[in-house]
Amino acid sequence: MQIQPYLFFDGRCDEAVAFYREALGAEVQLLMRYQDSPDPPPPGMVPPGWENKVMHVTMHVGEAVVMASDGCASRETNFQGFRLSITVGAADVDRVFAALADGGTVDMPLAKTFWSPRFGMLTDRFGVGWMVSVLA
Repeated sequence: MQIQPYLFFDGRCDEAVAFYREALGAEVQLLMRYQDSPDPPPPGMVPPGWENKVMHVTMHVGEAVVMASDGCASRETNFQGFRLSITVGAADVDRVFAALADGGTVDMPLAKTFWSPRFGMLTDRFGVGWMVSVLA
């Protein structure tokens, strides 16, 4: 069994993918736009003009798989009780933290904790919460 995060970017998925490519070295494995779907979406499911928006993308970030979409009908999914956790080497932690924080907010600066030599939390420019740590 696997659990994989699926993120919805409300029309900003192309921008988010470019950001994660730059910040984390994400590699796109599959990207499908609404116009490429073999079956048209049900009426009212996709906003007008979204033909070129991302219906589905699968990215590899290190060994993890993250999936995403621009979303569809205006169903708000504002569950706030989560963050993505990323563990990086000590040599990369400052760069990764700064890259993810660019345009976002630092919720807890990188600092030594009892479980990690460096740990911090941030919310990126897309509203995705992250916990960044160095494996102790």
